[in-house]
Amino acid sequence: MDNKKVLIVGAGFYGAITAHELNKKGIQVTVIDKRNHIGGNCYTENREEIPVHVYGPHIFHTNDKKIWDWINELVEMENYIYSPIGRYYKEDYSLPFNMWTFQQLWGVKTPEEAKEIITKQSKNIQNPNNLEEQAIKFVGTDVYEKLIKGYTTKQWGRVPEELPSFIIKRLPVRF
Repeated sequence: MDNKKVLIVGAGFYGAITAHELNKKGIQVTVIDKRNHIGGNCYTENREEIPVHVYGPHIFHTNDKKIWDWINELVEMENYIYSPIGRYYKEDYSLPFNMWTFQQLWGVKTPEEAKEIITKQSKNIQNPNNLEEQAIKFVGTDVYEKLIKGYTTKQWGRVPEELPSFIIKRLPVRF
């Protein structure tokens, strides 16, 4: 690949790594981005010696030891196990929403039992118009009231009825 030149648009995770790997092979690479930094949404800057995740926290996932070893040659990574819980007053619930969450709430033992309760609670919502309706359609009113409504209002600074339904469509629900 003598005299090859490559233009990469976007200096996020993929673009920066691609540029790095091509450059190691002797290919001339130019990277452009609309932002004034590399890393995309994974960008972290130091403010008064404190690392600040400018676009929110970021977690790199892999089960592949070869990939983990390779990425740690480029940047020091912290091993982190993400195991979130939802807290409603003094009650803790398993997240993302799964059969354990539904068992904790309703005492159900099968996906069919959980789906039946969600269907009853979803008020026959067919085409959700906002985040509240979409969430209720996915997980019912109990989960919505305890684990979504307050968090969403705090996170977005707006009540869920004012937010578009697509925001919560990627919500994992595991039966």
